[in-house]
Amino acid sequence: MNPTIPAEFKLIDQRFGTCDGDFVVERLHTGARKSEGPAYFPAGRYLVWSDIPNDRMLRWDETTGAVGVFRHGSGYANGNTVDRQGRLITCEQGNRRVTRTEHDGTVTVLADRYQGKRLNSPNDVVVRADGTIWFTDPSYGIGGDYEGNRGDSEFGDACYVFRLDPATGDLSIVADDFCRPNGLAFSPDEQQLYIVDTRQQPSHIRVFDVTADGRLTGGDIFATCDFGRFDGMRVDEKGRIWAAAWDGVHCFDTDGTLIGKLLLPESVSNLTFGGPKLNHLFITAGASVYTLRVTFNGTRYPRPTEAVQ
Repeated sequence: MNPTIPAEFKLIDQRFGTCDGDFVVERLHTGARKSEGPAYFPAGRYLVWSDIPNDRMLRWDETTGAVGVFRHGSGYANGNTVDRQGRLITCEQGNRRVTRTEHDGTVTVLADRYQGKRLNSPNDVVVRADGTIWFTDPSYGIGGDYEGNRGDSEFGDACYVFRLDPATGDLSIVADDFCRPNGLAFSPDEQQLYIVDTRQQPSHIRVFDVTADGRLTGGDIFATCDFGRFDGMRVDEKGRIWAAAWDGVHCFDTDGTLIGKLLLPESVSNLTFGGPKLNHLFITAGASVYTLRVTFNGTRYPRPTEAVQ
């Protein structure tokens, strides 16, 4: 049986009162060097995540509880997500590219250059209902050999946020004024995009409006971190933002108010919702992966016909 710890939901604002769950948090796995990028596959009932410095990806089978290596030699994979066809989209920091794992297991390179210049080290990724892929490209993976391959940025000091249309191969910069763009997530209706800037002081989340032609406008600071730095994040069906931080997962209401936290014993890097009802929370933190069933649900993003075009 996997070890458990008490589930500590810290109420900061009364609006957090409906956010609760299991009495304990279960640790599914430990022993990684740096866990990141959880992605849940409902068809197979399994979770995939990255162990960045060990250059591998791991897989937890929900039906058996077994954990094994999903891919070794992963290109120092960081962020992962699942597209609308159930395929794995991965940010490979070491290979400086974004890839898609097809249903037959082959790997397709989706983006590795912009206007002839190599990407820095793609970090985190989300897919919109129209099929476009949005990812952040800070320089963590080329800053040394610990979680990537030491190299030079071909963009100078710039770290961009990109939008990729896999149907046409068109890659465009949608935000160019970040220090270290990191986690990102769409609002339930996909009319807003939230993006973390980890290295700004203080670390914060910005919110952008998404235009009909796929550009971003606005970019005001939505929330700041009161403990360490933000990393990855997800949005629930009520539009609340759940952001990874050093002391756990911070929950913000849609107006940017910090309303509560789920405290954990390791620094949290990322999270995702899984299960058939999207009420199974999976959290990567330090060397481990934690999980619990909660009283709220992740976002079921709109179908392409419902998305803002």
